[in-house]
Amino acid sequence: MENEKRCCHCGERKKQRSPEEYKSLIHRLNRIEGQVRGIRGMLENDAYCPDILVQSAAVNAAINAFNKELLASHIRSCVAHDIREGHDEVIDELVATLQKLMK
Repeated sequence: MENEKRCCHCGERKKQRSPEEYKSLIHRLNRIEGQVRGIRGMLENDAYCPDILVQSAAVNAAINAFNKELLASHIRSCVAHDIREGHDEVIDELVATLQKLMK
């Protein structure tokens, strides 16, 4: 059981989110979807390249905000819980995740 991945609120790699957290994350994703559809429409309508690039940068910023919110929640819940339970390997997993996010 030592190599089994754990997360708070359950014994497997899943996370039970509060209704508020779920709603907030879904809201962000819906907004990002709308922005991406808008960029597609700009491209289909032959919009000027810099205008499309500005909107693309806005999508990147929105995804970064989504990642920050999700990461903060993960650290406050799963990581903190696992450390309290003596599962320090969660720190290595967090470091690996941060390295992927910072590429």
